[in-house]
Amino acid sequence: MKNRDYNIFFNLHTISGIIISALLYVIFFAGSFSFFRDEIINWENNTSAYQQKPEEVNFNRAIDSLDKNYQLYSRDINFNNSRDEYQMGVNVGPVKDTTLINAKPGGYIYLNNFDFQENSYVESYGLGEFLYRLHFFAQIPYPYGYYLSGFVSLFFVFVIITGILVHWKKIVSNFYIFRPWTKLKTLWTDAHTALGTIGLPFQLMFAVTGAFFMIKTILLGPLLSVLYDGNQTQLYQNLGYSFPAEEFNYQKEEGRVDINALVKETAAKWEDFVVEKVHINNFGDESMKVTVAGRLDYISKFTGLGEVKYDAYTGNILAEKNPYQTASYVDVVKTVLYRLHLGDYGNYAIRILYFILGIIGCFIIISGIIIWQVARDKKNVPERKRKFNFQLVNIYMAVCMSMYPLIALLFILVKLKILSSQSEIYSFFFIAWLVVSIGFVLLKNYKLTTKYSLLFGAIIGLGIPVASKLSTGIGFWQHYQEGKFDLFFIDFFWLVLSLVAFFAYWKAYGKKK
Repeated sequence: MKNRDYNIFFNLHTISGIIISALLYVIFFAGSFSFFRDEIINWENNTSAYQQKPEEVNFNRAIDSLDKNYQLYSRDINFNNSRDEYQMGVNVGPVKDTTLINAKPGGYIYLNNFDFQENSYVESYGLGEFLYRLHFFAQIPYPYGYYLSGFVSLFFVFVIITGILVHWKKIVSNFYIFRPWTKLKTLWTDAHTALGTIGLPFQLMFAVTGAFFMIKTILLGPLLSVLYDGNQTQLYQNLGYSFPAEEFNYQKEEGRVDINALVKETAAKWEDFVVEKVHINNFGDESMKVTVAGRLDYISKFTGLGEVKYDAYTGNILAEKNPYQTASYVDVVKTVLYRLHLGDYGNYAIRILYFILGIIGCFIIISGIIIWQVARDKKNVPERKRKFNFQLVNIYMAVCMSMYPLIALLFILVKLKILSSQSEIYSFFFIAWLVVSIGFVLLKNYKLTTKYSLLFGAIIGLGIPVASKLSTGIGFWQHYQEGKFDLFFIDFFWLVLSLVAFFAYWKAYGKKK
């Protein structure tokens, strides 16, 4: 590569990386914890999803429970039990019978899989949902937060490509070079290059899939206007995001439909089939249809989506999608993108690996910021620019590093029920984040920022299993013995994470240099 081209790509890589670095760190750090979103939700509510298989949910009782609060006749109802949570999402559609003028409006709610207690989205909001949504800035009013995270991901693709071009000739040789006893810039550069190479496929995959998910509305805009004439409903049905509507006949049926039997029949139809969704069209009407949808276990097939559509009152199968047959192009693309991004296609080992690679991504971002500052902290650089560069990095490090102890503290406060609502979580975290970040900025020493963040994060993290024991009276080892692995995992995960953080602290700051 010519020197001019090298300098252009190097500057593009550096400048674009600095612009998105703090935002990208938030995405990676919060996103790493989001791999355990369902476990966090179950842990904070002390209810394990491992006590029940999806097909064992009593949908008949769920229907009876919903019918007490909603007059279900003529509505479309969609049950989504695709996550490893103790609750399922339920979308209750509006009534289609125009004579029911006083019927309660529909909406999206959560329904407990065990006692069928209903909660709105806000009432169900907890720490798991907060961290999950933080990683794509959903706290910023829609759609601006989504678009911001999407374009950050898109810029990250650009950063990765320019980084590969810059390091291409020495990417293999530099991978094996690590010089911890040389000057600081060399140490950070070696770590940045080696870890960047290790995490390259992971980072590129997340950059591409993240950009697609967050700005797909913009990407699908031309398709919607040209091929679908603005019919968004039809577009999303063709893409498999919603179930097709059925014509309502205004012929009420008094007979009871055994939804449980249809679910079990579908679950037994194919080996290793997992039921995830149950969709009901025109509840209680002669035209009522029931669609049971799900997937094969990922060990059997990665893209094995299947469903059976029943006539509710005759039990006849109206349509069937065999998950063992060749999947459609849309199903394959959609499934692969979602599974790769969420990391839920395997056991805990996969998600732990994803978490480690996500934290490595955070380290790459931090090392890149420090390399940028150290390279510009030279006597030939004007003092004004040197101060600006330092202050910029100082702010970035304060914002990024303070996330670790604050998220650990958030776990304790949520478990002890000191924080128990969406507004309380928002108020505490964002105000505390601002205050702690300002405090670190005023230190004017990002080395101390890193030191204190690592130390206090490790100390607070050790308090999470203790808080869990105080809140529930049950230790994490008891959860393990009872087979409630999701509840056990969060406490044990924080215990291990804190010990690793203490080890990193000791290696970095505990020894006399």
